[in-house]
Amino acid sequence: MKRVSIIITMILCILMLVASTRVFASNVIKNEQVSNSQSQTMTKLVEMKDNEKKTLEDYQQSYGSETYGLTAYILSRIQIYSIPFCFIGIAISAIYQYVLGIRKLDTRDKGFAIMISIITVFIIAQVLPLIFAIVVKGWRG
Repeated sequence: MKRVSIIITMILCILMLVASTRVFASNVIKNEQVSNSQSQTMTKLVEMKDNEKKTLEDYQQSYGSETYGLTAYILSRIQIYSIPFCFIGIAISAIYQYVLGIRKLDTRDKGFAIMISIITVFIIAQVLPLIFAIVVKGWRG
């Protein structure tokens, strides 16, 4: 019985040794893949940065001023990113109101208040770029 356990232990040790050499060989390949993916990522980041700079310059040319162009660019980004945040906020407030608020009325009221405030912020974030464009381009001339 001792011989069988020693033989099994030796076989497991040999298999672990073979497996570890395969891991080292595959690590070299993975390191090359990681360096290639990092260079691709850097290239994509530089392209994204250039695209955003060009978009900002387009806004500045469209509004005729650096300040107004930057403000319009920021408002457009707020308009785009407010959509997913508001949907998440509405979902969380609905959980407060309809799931947790079943047993406690103060939690239900809290969920309702959160939902109303998130919808208000959402409407403001969606309408503010339009109002800014009308005021700056229409009335300024």
